[in-house]
Amino acid sequence: MKVKNLVQTKSKAVVSMDAGKSVEDAIRLMHKKKISALIILENKETVGIFTERDVVRCYVSKKEGTRFREIPVRDAMTTKMITAEEGDDICDVMTIMVDRNIRHLPVIEQGRVIAMLSIRDIIQSQIGKFTTEI
Repeated sequence: MKVKNLVQTKSKAVVSMDAGKSVEDAIRLMHKKKISALIILENKETVGIFTERDVVRCYVSKKEGTRFREIPVRDAMTTKMITAEEGDDICDVMTIMVDRNIRHLPVIEQGRVIAMLSIRDIIQSQIGKFTTEI
């Protein structure tokens, strides 16, 4: 199975926000949308990803007394994104996610994020495949 096949079954749009917004803004948006990762944009270009793990890292590393609303999300996001493309095989993507210990993988097409895969998406696709085979 290819990433493209899995992306076609997903209905959620990619949620993004501007890098100048605060970490508090990001946390509130993730809570509102019931998601655990955001794509971060600057001048409409993808510059990183912000996940629940980034919230924890930010909390641990922030100077005592600093509030999340005072920290720009650009200072807390992950900038070295690991991504997938539609032509990638799901098994390869799963291996990357497990090896790199990541739970969210942006799917890129022509330089822009078109979907966000979670480890849950990958597992569910594999369960469906194994059920069919059985």
